Amino acid sequence: MGKILGIDLGTTNSAMAVLEGGQPTIIVNAEGDRTTPSVVGFRSEGDRIVGKAAKNQAVTNPKNTVFSIKRFMGRKYSECTSEL
Repeated sequence: MGKILGIDLGTTNSAMAVLEGGQPTIIVNAEGDRTTPSVVGFRSEGDRIVGKAAKNQAVTNPKNTVFSIKRFMGRKYSECTSEL
């Protein structure tokens, strides 16, 4: 049997855990944190970045940074245009 992965997609932060020996274990990200900012960024070179790096990019490159997307899931585009 394979491992079970759980994802907590939060508006501000997200986390993932794997079930090991019947107990959930939070997966630590590349920065050593148990949670990752729910932010995705796109650099001019075409690179995609996530987490802290994307959150930091939001200051200098806000048009190519996506955040708070969970608030818009399931809504029509026409309902969200006031947020653009």
